[in-house]
Amino acid sequence: MALLLIHSGGTIGMGPGPEGLVPVPGKLEAALAARLPGLPFATHAFDPLLDSAEVGPAEWNLFLDLIAAHPGADVLLTHGTDTMAFTGAALAQALAGSGRRVVMCGSMVPLGMGGDAEANLDLALKALETAAPGVWLAFAGRLVAAGGLVKADSHADDAFASVPQTDPVPRSNPRFGTARVAILSLTPGLPVPALAAALEHLDGAVLRVFGAGTAMSDPDVAGALRRAVARGCRIRAVSQCLQGGLTPGAYAAGAGLWAAGVENGGFETPEAALVRLMLDLGNTGS
Repeated sequence: MALLLIHSGGTIGMGPGPEGLVPVPGKLEAALAARLPGLPFATHAFDPLLDSAEVGPAEWNLFLDLIAAHPGADVLLTHGTDTMAFTGAALAQALAGSGRRVVMCGSMVPLGMGGDAEANLDLALKALETAAPGVWLAFAGRLVAAGGLVKADSHADDAFASVPQTDPVPRSNPRFGTARVAILSLTPGLPVPALAAALEHLDGAVLRVFGAGTAMSDPDVAGALRRAVARGCRIRAVSQCLQGGLTPGAYAAGAGLWAAGVENGGFETPEAALVRLMLDLGNTGS
């Protein structure tokens, strides 16, 4: 097995420090080497190791460049849990159709501290031998598709849910550009000027709407959405519910969304919808 380890950081490779957990260089690599005696593997460890809050489009591009530079290797990507869902969606969509096998791994407790790290790492290594091509997360005794991850618990070992997604469309040499994209949420009493001001600064937005696809009937809300779409801002709606997705036309209260030109994100998670817009918009953002 040809293996590439990309160690971006996260709890799995941390240890106690004077003010709390801190990254420990070499800790993850040593744990992997102990599990793969005599098997060489290529390693790219970030320097400094990153809290996952610092991982975004630039790091996703680096992950993709590293994967492309090792065409014959399966990939183990260790990553913090807080933005694991975003990175999972990014790699699942960017690598669609590539035939590559990428297994993501992290933990809620560092290696060597009696928690979940060792079991998650062992599961990831097993998955690298047995899983189908694709992007996966090895966590809490389960191997799940990484394209629809949601971090559902901030403390429990079983921290992730995985929402089934439609198969992404393969892209030619996908990379993340400079488009200005964000996730916005409809809330009762949302000030329309705040919504309009946010949209004014965006090339694309994921709009978390109510239930199966409803929104308040305020014509000013619909007007703000319509004006944003008219100037070229893509707005993609997803449900604020974890399961079930959107059903345009099910409720009259959603008619204003679709009339304004808002796109139907279906079952997409907010993370997956955000990544889709980023890839669609490419380097066209200002």
